[in-house]
Amino acid sequence: MQTVFSIRNCGPGLHEFTAEVVRFVRDSGFRQGLLTLFVQHTSCSLLVQENADPDDMPAHIKAALTAVSLSIPVMDGRPALGTWQGIHLFEHRERGHARQVVGHLSE
Repeated sequence: MQTVFSIRNCGPGLHEFTAEVVRFVRDSGFRQGLLTLFVQHTSCSLLVQENADPDDMPAHIKAALTAVSLSIPVMDGRPALGTWQGIHLFEHRERGHARQVVGHLSE
């Protein structure tokens, strides 16, 4: 099963789209599997990062060394994210863009 997430942003920084990913996985009906996310652009990246107020910025910055794809296990019909983890598009350009992230879910 595949989809494309369209993420509109206002410029540099982290733009969370966890809710959209959770909805896609839930609506797929898959209980277990592997979710792959791939961003189709060269001036932004993907990362799993804290989705609450950061309390250890140096560690979070080190964890943010960027990538263009993520693999996230699906367990019990949900992405197997930790309590404080969210899925973010990391925009690197100065002005806003509409970005596409391809999601592929397999059992």
